[in-house]
Amino acid sequence: MLAYVDRGGFVESVHRASVVVTAPDGSVERAWGDVAAPIFPRSSNKPLQALAMVRAGLDLPDHLLALACASHSGLAYHLDGVREILGGVGLDEAALQNTPDLPYDAAERERVLRAGGAPTSIFQNCSGKHAAMLATCHANGWPIESYRDSSHPLQVAMAATIADLAGEPVAASAVDGCGAPVMAISLRGLAWAFGRLASADPATPEGRVGHAMSAHPEYVGGEGRDVTALMAGTLGVVAKDGAEAVYAVGLPDGRGIALKVADGGQRARPVILAAVLRSLGVSSSAYATLEYAPILGHGEPVGSVYAVGI
Repeated sequence: MLAYVDRGGFVESVHRASVVVTAPDGSVERAWGDVAAPIFPRSSNKPLQALAMVRAGLDLPDHLLALACASHSGLAYHLDGVREILGGVGLDEAALQNTPDLPYDAAERERVLRAGGAPTSIFQNCSGKHAAMLATCHANGWPIESYRDSSHPLQVAMAATIADLAGEPVAASAVDGCGAPVMAISLRGLAWAFGRLASADPATPEGRVGHAMSAHPEYVGGEGRDVTALMAGTLGVVAKDGAEAVYAVGLPDGRGIALKVADGGQRARPVILAAVLRSLGVSSSAYATLEYAPILGHGEPVGSVYAVGI
C-alpha cells in the first residue's frame, strides 16, 4: 500500500502500487512491489512509439514531435498541430482511425458540446500519435488504410523499438483505447527506456524525442495537466502519464522511474510519483501540482490522498 485516502482524519481507502527506480544501466536501484511482471504502459508507451517513427524516417519539428508523444487535451493548438502533421503528407483528419471522442480538457469539452459538436477522431487525445503514424507510413510507402494492424510494418517496428529500449521482449499485445496496438513490458523495462530517452545525445533519435517532450511539455498534455507541469518545472525530465494509472519518468542523469497503481485509480498516481521524486532529491517546482489531491465534502476539502512507505 503506497497511498492512503484520508477523510477528516480517517483512512477511508488505500491504493496499492508498484514502483521502480532504475540506474542508467537498467539495474534496479529501488523498488516497491513486483516490477518485473509485464504491464500495459498504455499511453506511457507513446514516446517509445514516436522513437520508432523517427527511426523509420519521420521528420517533424520539435513541437509536433512532442504532439506525436501526447495524450493531448484537445486545445486549439493541439488540433492545429494534428492538422499540420497530416497536411504535410497531403492528408486530412478523415484519414485518422483513432476512436472518436470529445476533448480531454473539461472546459473545451463543454464548449464543443454547447456549440452542438460531437465526438471526432481529431478531438481524441491520441490524434497526434495517429497523425504521426500516418505520416510515417507515407514516408515509407507503407499502406495507409491498415496502419493499426498488428502485422503492419509500422506496428512491427514499434514493437521492436519498445523491446530494444526496454531491454526485454514484448510480453503481450492488445488493442489500446484509441484502436492501435499496445505492447506490454515490465515496469523495470519502462523505467529504463525513459531514462535512456532523457539522457540521450540530442543528435540521436532517442535524444530528439526526449528533447522535444521536455522543450514542449504543453504539447504532451496541456494546461492544468500534471505531466505538463512536471516537465515544465523539472529541468531535463521526460515524463508521460498513461491510462490505468501508469506514469513513466526519465531523469537527465539516466535514471528512470515507472509506476502503476494496481486498481487503475488516477488520483494516487501523481502523489506517489511526487514522493518518489522527493526521495531521490529531485528539485522541481511541480510538487504542489503533483501532490494536490484533495478529498471533498460538500465541495470543500476535508482530506487528501497522500503517499506512504516511500
